[in-house]
Amino acid sequence: MNKLVLTMSLTFLANLASSQSKDSDSDLLIYGLTAVCLVLVIWAMLALASNLMKIEAAKNGLDEEKNNFSVFPGLNDLFKPKKPSFVTEGSFHKLKSGFDINLEGSAKGPVQTVQVTRYALKPTDFFGMSPIPKVTVEVGAEVKAGDILFFDKKKPEVQYASPVSGEVVDILRGEKRSIAQVVILSDKKMSYTKYTAPDIQKVDRETLVAFMMSCGLWPLINERPYDVVPAATTIPVNIFVSTFDTAPLAPDSSLIIQGNETAFQKGLDVLVALTSGKVHLGLDARGAGKAAAGFVQAKNVEKHWFSGPHPAGNVGVHIHHVAPIKTGDKVWTLGVQEVVTIGQMFLKGEYHAERIVAITGAELLEPKYVKTYQGASIADLIKGNIKEGNNRVISGDVLSGKQTEVNGFLGFRDDQITVVKEGNEYELFGWLLPLAPRPSISGTIPSFGKDHKFEANTNTHGEKRAFVVSGQYESVLPMDIYPQHLMKAILTNNIEKMEGLGLAELTEEDIALCEFVCTSKNPLQSILRQGLETLKTS
Repeated sequence: MNKLVLTMSLTFLANLASSQSKDSDSDLLIYGLTAVCLVLVIWAMLALASNLMKIEAAKNGLDEEKNNFSVFPGLNDLFKPKKPSFVTEGSFHKLKSGFDINLEGSAKGPVQTVQVTRYALKPTDFFGMSPIPKVTVEVGAEVKAGDILFFDKKKPEVQYASPVSGEVVDILRGEKRSIAQVVILSDKKMSYTKYTAPDIQKVDRETLVAFMMSCGLWPLINERPYDVVPAATTIPVNIFVSTFDTAPLAPDSSLIIQGNETAFQKGLDVLVALTSGKVHLGLDARGAGKAAAGFVQAKNVEKHWFSGPHPAGNVGVHIHHVAPIKTGDKVWTLGVQEVVTIGQMFLKGEYHAERIVAITGAELLEPKYVKTYQGASIADLIKGNIKEGNNRVISGDVLSGKQTEVNGFLGFRDDQITVVKEGNEYELFGWLLPLAPRPSISGTIPSFGKDHKFEANTNTHGEKRAFVVSGQYESVLPMDIYPQHLMKAILTNNIEKMEGLGLAELTEEDIALCEFVCTSKNPLQSILRQGLETLKTS
């Protein structure tokens, strides 16, 4: 419509010029304006044809990444960033929006072994699970790694397995008699329940799904939207695995893959058999050698390289730039260690829940990598390694992790523990003149150089205030989404707007950086979860 108005306006000006002057200059003006109008009309027709071609290509499931479905190249095609020399296979995405938070306390190698005596599996780690699942063991029972501990009454076919062998020493309950955690005192020597894994080259999908549900592998899969364990009948349009993490103090995945290359590839092969689409692998393109050989040489997958600041490593960002979630779509995501666990089951017939965990934060005496198992006791992992003072322990990273107690347990999908100062002390005139260095996107606070590392605390430096439009969210979220408008749609319970503004594409970790930069100090992650729960039940 705008193009039509512009064309009519130019034609009107041409006629006006013609009526006011009869000399040769006016003739040239008329010819020039006519030529411009003609070019605009042709351009509009070609643009319409290109859009129609892209729509038809999307309907037929054709890959736009490999094929240019357009009459002529667009500006994005003409000014695409050049692939680095080490990117020899797959697509390349250079992201500009985002922000890296450099903190003190990054983990250092090599991987150490620590003595952990207790492990726990927590139903609260799974969205949508009934608060009182059916527990299949009793206190005092002896279990092996891979034995079933409980199942969801809503999905009884999905079994949740013990990460270690040992004795069930406690079944802790929360509010209204809900099951909070099943605690196991581990054996010194691990023993495993033996399973007979099917041949993925011959097995049908239904049998494969039934096996993965029965042996505890199924909960390793996360389904978007809503971040739930998928139903047995769900077939994902795509599966995404991110092989790197850009969150503050995040673990280096190259340490995780060392020695597990075969299991990782086997896990990918299993995932290929579960989707009607493709398995997409997100690779680290922030520098040569960042991506481990086990990731680069992976087979039967689509590879996509990403460079840029955090959240460039988030799987949600990869989905958005490769194959965005459409209405009705189900997309599965997994971490590297979850893929390795699946691969080990199909190689050895055992549930191996080993985890490389980064113990990080400035309040540790020795930040390090440790080898343990899923759901390890945090007290055992950081024993004798934490500084005196008022500290906060987080299962995960500082942006999207969950605050926990020292005597708590590692989250089901977490591979990081962060210990930072509790920021419950007021800073004199901190609102006027920051007296201590702190990470910030604001130009009013010195950056102290790109390589400077901050010793941050949990102080938000302000209270919740009016929801102002600042454009800060868009500057750190590399997605074609307007997060501020989305948050307001959630708060006003406008379901149609929530869905239209891209709620289904987001999860807490995607919006965590927006919460960090929020001038209004709004709890965006909890607001987002509120919106997802509303959309799920609508």
